[in-house]
Amino acid sequence: MGYQPIQNYGIIGNMYTTALVGLNGSIDWFCFPFHDSPSVFAALLDHQKGGHFKISPRTCEVTHKQFYWPETNVLVTRFLTPEGVGEITDFMPVGMAAQEVGSQWLIRRVKVIRGCMDFLMECRPAFNYARDEHQIILSSGGACFHSPKLSLELLTDIPLQQEDNGVFAKFNLQATQTAVFVVRETEPNRGCGHPLDQSQADELFKQTVDYWRRWLEQCTYMGRWREIVHRSALVLKLLTYKPTGAIIAAPTCSLPESIGGERNWDYRYTWIRDAAFTLYALMRIGFTKEAAEFMNWIESRCHECSPNGLLQNMYGIDGRHDLSEEILDHLEGYKGSSPVRIGNAAYKQLQLDIYGELMDSVYLYNKYGAPISYDMWTKVRHMLNWVCDNWQRPDSSIWEVRNEQQHFVYSKLMCWVALDRGLRLADKRSFPTDRKRWIEVRDQIYEELMSKGWNASRQAFVQYYGSDSLDAGSLLMPLVFFLSPVDPRMLATLDAINQPPKSGGLVSDSLVYRYNVEETPDGIEGNEGTFNICTFWLVEALTRAGVKNKESARLDKARLLFEEMLGYANHLGLYAEQTGPSGDALGNFPQAFTHLALISAAWNLDKALDGKR
Repeated sequence: MGYQPIQNYGIIGNMYTTALVGLNGSIDWFCFPFHDSPSVFAALLDHQKGGHFKISPRTCEVTHKQFYWPETNVLVTRFLTPEGVGEITDFMPVGMAAQEVGSQWLIRRVKVIRGCMDFLMECRPAFNYARDEHQIILSSGGACFHSPKLSLELLTDIPLQQEDNGVFAKFNLQATQTAVFVVRETEPNRGCGHPLDQSQADELFKQTVDYWRRWLEQCTYMGRWREIVHRSALVLKLLTYKPTGAIIAAPTCSLPESIGGERNWDYRYTWIRDAAFTLYALMRIGFTKEAAEFMNWIESRCHECSPNGLLQNMYGIDGRHDLSEEILDHLEGYKGSSPVRIGNAAYKQLQLDIYGELMDSVYLYNKYGAPISYDMWTKVRHMLNWVCDNWQRPDSSIWEVRNEQQHFVYSKLMCWVALDRGLRLADKRSFPTDRKRWIEVRDQIYEELMSKGWNASRQAFVQYYGSDSLDAGSLLMPLVFFLSPVDPRMLATLDAINQPPKSGGLVSDSLVYRYNVEETPDGIEGNEGTFNICTFWLVEALTRAGVKNKESARLDKARLLFEEMLGYANHLGLYAEQTGPSGDALGNFPQAFTHLALISAAWNLDKALDGKR
């Protein structure tokens, strides 16, 4: 079967877990029952061992199309053949999902629209990242797969045959005929339940469509590029873990940042640094309930911080602290990109920037959401006192480098943000605090950044003190109100970043690298693609500079970059973490951070363009 391009996939889910469905009708990634559970289907990471659930026409002459049912997360994969037109509708019912056995369903509804079509269905689970064996029990209602830790059933009225570690079926459908396949959990050593008939599947389809449309009606964004903003919001909702309100960075692990390379990480966790971006994006477009739920998750983590005020930079979706990293040597990795990692050792790193992102989110939520409690303030105050004591330490910063720690400019910038937002919040709410000390440290950070973070010979803010290299994190300086968007140093940094890499910049045909890995080794071998979130940061920085300076050229450039970037989304409007040299998707997919930045850039650019009229 081989590997499909990363951009060939769509995503479905139910706010507990997700599945990736390829253009060829194969589910190649599915963790169950939760986002960060071990995989059941993982052909993305090993096309031979990983397991898949594929339904496809039995012909070589096929044209594939894929689209979402409008305003939903219901995915349709269509096959056009000389014999007819068929399609698979994939979805997970929402609202019935809970943590009891058998309550989460993955439904695949196969239908022929015109003519007739022969199909082949293959379901080959590989439990626990293909480490656990399983037994198969066939019955008239489908098949049961029993592994030591998890049992699943495949329900269908299509006769199945067993082959090795999976089942298959060859079947024919005429126009208007439908076959339904359901995957759900079952009790150990139990036989299959009853298949869904067409009317039951149709009713669940209707309920799921209605749910997503009602949810999307809350969106208040009415500006340009509304469809891609809606899609980004729908993706973010899929990446939510309903019991806690946490949002995972991506539903996948170990998809490479360069083919054949070792930059392969597990992103099925929740980063503190995503907090401010998440709350800002959700509240800007009307999703206040989701923002409140995520804020509750953040508050819980604050109450769990160590006695000295130190937070982890990332946590499990259920709030767990241990995310120990493990290498799966038995899997070859996507297109041979090894090692395959689960867990993420970066949870042990010191990343000082997280306090700025955390405080920005608390400040924004208090301003646009609901007032924070006194108990929450006491935790915040404790953390900010820790920042006052520790901001001068070197760290691993936003990009989680795995070599020597440095005095990263971005980390110092976000320490400034932490204290600045703390002071603003204390003033607004009249909270008690050591105001004099916070002001002194905040101002000290500012002065140090302007002297040590600025490189006079480069005429730009650089990656870390003493460096000559640029970092896209500097683009956030005007976004967090550290500098005016038209401060001469900010404009010079913008101009420096907006040069091609061969000229010392970070921009290649409108796409932005986070930094130059050849100039600044980060402890990992190999290269990487452009970072999609950084492109949207550049759009927003240019937008703000254009507005403040009443300079239409920068605003026009921002719009051009934004609309060019929209062309790098996949056929469904989804983005991975990075874009490769051939325009292909790289890294974990789809990436929450990218879609958050898209929403923010769209909102601010649309507002700026309206003001230009």
